[in-house]
Amino acid sequence: MEVLKTRLALRKSGQYRGIADAAMQIYRKEGFRSFYRGYLPNLIGIIPYAGIDLAVYETLKRRYAQRHPGQKEPSVLVIITCGAVSSSCGQIASYPLALIRTRMQAQVLSKDAVYDPNHPTTPIGLFKQILQKEGPLGLYRGIAPNFMKVAPAVSISYVMYEKCRQALGIQMI
Repeated sequence: MEVLKTRLALRKSGQYRGIADAAMQIYRKEGFRSFYRGYLPNLIGIIPYAGIDLAVYETLKRRYAQRHPGQKEPSVLVIITCGAVSSSCGQIASYPLALIRTRMQAQVLSKDAVYDPNHPTTPIGLFKQILQKEGPLGLYRGIAPNFMKVAPAVSISYVMYEKCRQALGIQMI
């Protein structure tokens, strides 16, 4: 679905009649494997993102609790702030992999494509190309809109998590 979303977002007017047409055209021209383009960097990127996000969230929440010992549970505003900060930290660590995934998904290759060093198709090849052509900051191209999208979503998720945990009577140590 991510490949379809990326291709539909980047398409030329009239290129696809809809999702099903896009899927069929991509399948015919590039084969079934094209739907998994960027899967490896996406999978690898989940590990640092989730680990950092959860660790920072719990650390910030515990520090808040230590500084406010009389307060039983943190307020919604505190949870949102902790979630936004932790999500941002996770994104900074994992965003280069998300960028590589998106670039891989955006590439259109025919079934008989020959390797072209000017247009690498592997995660490592794309990583090297970005560093050579754009420098280290190129690995973070587009991160601002990503912050604007992910930080609120993660913050809301943490609020829901905390409220459900409280409603179920689950205490965190």
